[in-house]
Amino acid sequence: MSFLTIILSILLPPLAVFLKHGIGTALLVSVLLTLLGWLPGVIHAFYVNSK
Repeated sequence: MSFLTIILSILLPPLAVFLKHGIGTALLVSVLLTLLGWLPGVIHAFYVNSK
């Protein structure tokens, strides 16, 4: 994971997922989790981008 991806995963989790995986289910899940709370979105973004 690059430094930019780490920073984006912390600040804007859906954007980090979008840049790595494009539009798809991972992005939808990331948006929903971020809307429910910032921390679940960050955790999901780190999980998805670390694969």
